[in-house]
Amino acid sequence: MKIGFTTLGCPAWDLDTIIAKARAFGFDGVDFRGILDQIDVTLLPEFGADLAETGRKLSEAGLAVSGISSSIRLCEQDALDKNLEEARRTIPVARRLGASVIRVFGNGNIDARRRKDLADVAARTMSAILELGGARELTWALETHDVWIASSDCRLLLDRIPDPEFGILWDMGHTTRVTNESPAETLEAIGDRIRYLHVKDAVYDASHPNAMGDGWRYVQPGRGQLPLAEAIRLLRDRGYDGWLVLEHEKRWHTELPEPDEVFPRFVEWARSV
Repeated sequence: MKIGFTTLGCPAWDLDTIIAKARAFGFDGVDFRGILDQIDVTLLPEFGADLAETGRKLSEAGLAVSGISSSIRLCEQDALDKNLEEARRTIPVARRLGASVIRVFGNGNIDARRRKDLADVAARTMSAILELGGARELTWALETHDVWIASSDCRLLLDRIPDPEFGILWDMGHTTRVTNESPAETLEAIGDRIRYLHVKDAVYDASHPNAMGDGWRYVQPGRGQLPLAEAIRLLRDRGYDGWLVLEHEKRWHTELPEPDEVFPRFVEWARSV
């Protein structure tokens, strides 16, 4: 598997620092989810007027762009125009940088609408996105996130959107922690459509001051209670040879350790699993 990290984990680094650190720590690539104060990299000059220079810097460093993590929300009907606008910006950036995956969310108001109705909204949104020029040359990966974490729920979306360009970004830190699924159970339901991986680990420690609302707190991958090694082994057995991407949520959880500490340890762990 190829090893990357999302820039969510290094919100204080500019582009040149991201590239230099990724190369120094031994990563194969970078998943772009914000740089400094801007969460949508397609709005930055480095991914607009200066895109060719960005591509040159990455290439000279021997780094691939594993993916672009967008904020597109498939199940929000009122956001169709906004979703399409972001897709139009993201497609040429991804293609120019050689990224094959664009991350999308499900979202949707599950308290106001039935899940199957939200899935229908997602199907219409994804259909509209796939009509855009160049969209079918990319993979649009739904992250197991928000109200679309349980594999049975994700399967509902996959069945509504059978296009081969649509698949799953398996966030291993969510399916076990939130829905108590084993890796085998997740793979049984959606393993045929997993296209990309986000990795994070956690321990249940409700009394800790940094515990989240559900009592869990994030720790270095390999040091927590989530069955990451088992999940990776099962994926390898299924022939998965794509990206294994660290999602260190430093942007949202400022108390987490600095990326200079976490990133090189992740590379060491990931190459040993």
